[in-house]
Amino acid sequence: MREIVHLQAGQCGNQIGSKFWEIISDEHGINPSGKYAGNNDNQLERINVYYNEASGGNYVPRAVLVDLEPGTMDSVRGGPYGQLFRPDNFVFGQNGAGNNWAKGHYTEGAELVDAVLDVVRKESEGCDCLQGFQLTHSLGGGTGSGMGTLLISKIKEEYPDRIMNTYSVAPSPKVSDTVVEPYNATLSVHQLLENTDETYTIDNEALYDICFRTLKLSSPTYGDLNHLVSLTMSGVTTCLRFPGQLNADLRKLAVNMVPFPRLHFFMPGFAPLTAKGSQQYRALSVPELTQQMFDPKNMMAACDPRHGRYLTVAAIFRGRMSMKEVEEQMQNMQNKNASYFVEWIPNNVLTAVCDIPPKGLKMAGTFIGNTTAIQEIFKRISEQFTAFFRRKAFLHWYTNEGMDEMEFTEAESNLNDLISEYQQYQEAGLEDEELYEDEEEEEAPAYD
Repeated sequence: MREIVHLQAGQCGNQIGSKFWEIISDEHGINPSGKYAGNNDNQLERINVYYNEASGGNYVPRAVLVDLEPGTMDSVRGGPYGQLFRPDNFVFGQNGAGNNWAKGHYTEGAELVDAVLDVVRKESEGCDCLQGFQLTHSLGGGTGSGMGTLLISKIKEEYPDRIMNTYSVAPSPKVSDTVVEPYNATLSVHQLLENTDETYTIDNEALYDICFRTLKLSSPTYGDLNHLVSLTMSGVTTCLRFPGQLNADLRKLAVNMVPFPRLHFFMPGFAPLTAKGSQQYRALSVPELTQQMFDPKNMMAACDPRHGRYLTVAAIFRGRMSMKEVEEQMQNMQNKNASYFVEWIPNNVLTAVCDIPPKGLKMAGTFIGNTTAIQEIFKRISEQFTAFFRRKAFLHWYTNEGMDEMEFTEAESNLNDLISEYQQYQEAGLEDEELYEDEEEEEAPAYD
């Protein structure tokens, strides 16, 4: 079976990760002590995508938990599903990265990385046919961004032909948790550009907006935000885990979603999201799901898809539904909003349908969009970075750890190149291509 090895790095990564395992365990009927307590054969059929079977019928997550300080690990271990994880898979340091990318990537992180890779190797070798790796981390801190990207590049070195998939929490526009976010995020994106196949960009502010506006929660906690992210994460791999009419896996997603190797930053969404009180007033139908999936208010990244164009989109539906209806809705969506899709990729929506809905819902949908509007996030990071770097503010923390200013300049120019690439493809039309064809036709007779 095609297995996935899950890694979580830093405080943010571990909190999202532990929420994710709660949802996956719930879907597969695994109780907090690792025993199967479900009532459906489908739950066990492909459980080894995410779990190893231990002796005594226990199921153990194929997860590696990494942090440079023990605090978050302790709270995961003390949490409801803490006993689920294999104790050897907790790998942590003592000193912490102190929100410093250089510490996570070069000094503290580099000391710990071999221990982590040993665990990753052990997990990978136990796999029948490894599909790839998924990492949850944030880009604004020290461990998730610095050590997370170090892990990605080391794993990519050892397993170059496996899919590397990250769920990266980008700094949000208004809410900033740490001052040096722009530095950490720029240096991380520099690494993600080269080493990942798919990166889902998530944003706290967008998640807060969904909680306030759509779910009508008055004071959302991080737990609520992480729950939203986990729904998307579970949706992406649902076709690997449950039988369906039209399957997609990480590789199919990558092939269909990434038109150019550098443009692999996606914007996730989920439907249906309804406030607790108003659920009975909504009919769950395919048109309704499609409507909500493409709704800009439902996007989990703080950028407006209406400000750019979709290069590609993946829609993963879950639940019993008619394929004909799904295909009609997708076609309909593209025809009605043709101006928001680039015209040089016809039929740019990938559809997958899985028969088993999430717990408590009749049908659901996961949205993944590769839109040029995501450059707004990178633009914002880049502007803040430039403001810092011009004055060389906070730079000594990084140079003291052995970093060179050159690396900052490189990361900055790489980020700016990415922004201009997105811009270029947003403006590219069909007519640019026709010019080239005319020139070729004129030259053609010369070959006779």
